[in-house]
Amino acid sequence: MAGRHGLGSRNEDEASWISVSDLMAGLMMVFLCIAVAMMRSVMIEREKIRTIAMSYKENQLAIYESLQREFRDDLGRWGAVIDRDTLTVAFINSDAMFDTGAAHLNQHYQVVFEEFFPRYMNVLAPFKSSVEAVRIEGHTSSGWGLMSSDADASYFNNLRLSQDRARSVLRFVYTLDSVAAHHQWMMQNVAAVGYSSSRPIYNADGSENIDQSKRVAFRVITNSEMKIHSILEESF
Repeated sequence: MAGRHGLGSRNEDEASWISVSDLMAGLMMVFLCIAVAMMRSVMIEREKIRTIAMSYKENQLAIYESLQREFRDDLGRWGAVIDRDTLTVAFINSDAMFDTGAAHLNQHYQVVFEEFFPRYMNVLAPFKSSVEAVRIEGHTSSGWGLMSSDADASYFNNLRLSQDRARSVLRFVYTLDSVAAHHQWMMQNVAAVGYSSSRPIYNADGSENIDQSKRVAFRVITNSEMKIHSILEESF
């Protein structure tokens, strides 16, 4: 009897061990399926972001090439340059556009912007669905406004000047009859921003290029970053 009892007990232990083994194997399969599903989800999201990034590069190149085709023959006489990476049309040396320390756009550059801006809006028209904003940026050199050794006072003097100049340009181009059809879009997407002397242009030797630092720039901001943020938010 004792032998039979011992055999029965051993069989029960083996059956119990098999049940635990089956449970562990099942759990491992569940965790494996979850891990595979999560990896697949991550790969899908990464592919979406990669697709947007590729689309962004293609769209940015298309905007840049359109700007170049439209304005390449005019940049020299305007004293302007186009930056491919930031999609910026920058009019260099804003002292030529305004009196020193002033924000009223002079007659010569009123004519320049009257010629430039309607064509600029026409270039952007096919890309409006991918344009988040257009910033009219005012930049100064670090020198103007430095009335003392107080760097903070200089920064805020330059900030006020750069903001006033950017708003002056925006106000002027907005009132042009030739862009009246774009007013609604401009109110929603075009802004004037002053950066003071926070984004200077440097010479090859590392010194500040005073003339190039003083500029008014028209910069296109695409909505690719917003789309990437939207994908990331949907993932959580």
